[in-house]
Amino acid sequence: MTISSPIDALSPAELGQLMHFYAESGVEWLLEDEPVDRFAEFERQVAERGRAAATETRVETPPRDRNAAPAPIRPAALPDGEAVSEAQRVASAAQSVAELIEAVSAFTGCNLRNSARASAFFKGSTSAKIAIAGGCPGPDDDRHGAPFSGAHGDMLDRMIAALGWRGDDVAVFNVIPWRPPGNRAPTPHEVEICRPFSTRLVELLRPKALLSMGNFPARFFSGSQESIHSLRGRWIALTVDGQHVPLLPTFHPQDLISAPACKRLAWQDLLNFKLRLSQP
Repeated sequence: MTISSPIDALSPAELGQLMHFYAESGVEWLLEDEPVDRFAEFERQVAERGRAAATETRVETPPRDRNAAPAPIRPAALPDGEAVSEAQRVASAAQSVAELIEAVSAFTGCNLRNSARASAFFKGSTSAKIAIAGGCPGPDDDRHGAPFSGAHGDMLDRMIAALGWRGDDVAVFNVIPWRPPGNRAPTPHEVEICRPFSTRLVELLRPKALLSMGNFPARFFSGSQESIHSLRGRWIALTVDGQHVPLLPTFHPQDLISAPACKRLAWQDLLNFKLRLSQP
């Protein structure tokens, strides 16, 4: 069918034939009131880019100052096996919580440190007998250099206050000191590199009880692969350096934000935890 008349002059039958032709050709949407020659438009764009390239001013790279200090080079992480041994050596050498915090901040044997802004290992009292463990630092932890920062920290502060405790009564830490890039899960090798630091922290703190929040720290300390929904509220006998530390897993503040129905269960866990602390 050949169409030489304006679209407004077509009869209904001719319009129907035109629509049928478009449908057969795969045309689904008519977006322009006037036809556009895409080939001519493409040629025009190519010509404009050519003119812009021809008139572009070349920017010369300034010569390097031979006396300038070289750019800092971030230390490469050690191979996994060596990094674990180095982490064990560094952690064992720390004789106080303050020394351990400083050692973690200076440790360069884990790739996670090289991609994180800062260490988010510990906050609170270095002599507290109440310890709370989180998993991996989140974006707010990485930004502030402390565990349980931002909205998660605000909720944890309210939970601590509801139990009648102050911030100075509690030691809070992340079992992984550095945020994995993109919030990915740490690799098994990265977990083993970080393990000596958390283990040594519990040894130095000697808390009366340990509250772990979320899947990761519960599995980290217990060795179980059960979910937090199965592990929460169950006391786990944890032995660190010959010392028995009762461990109670509960939900992470993020779990409570995402699923407010979990708050009732978390409150039961907190009361259970406080009751254990009050026992001789």
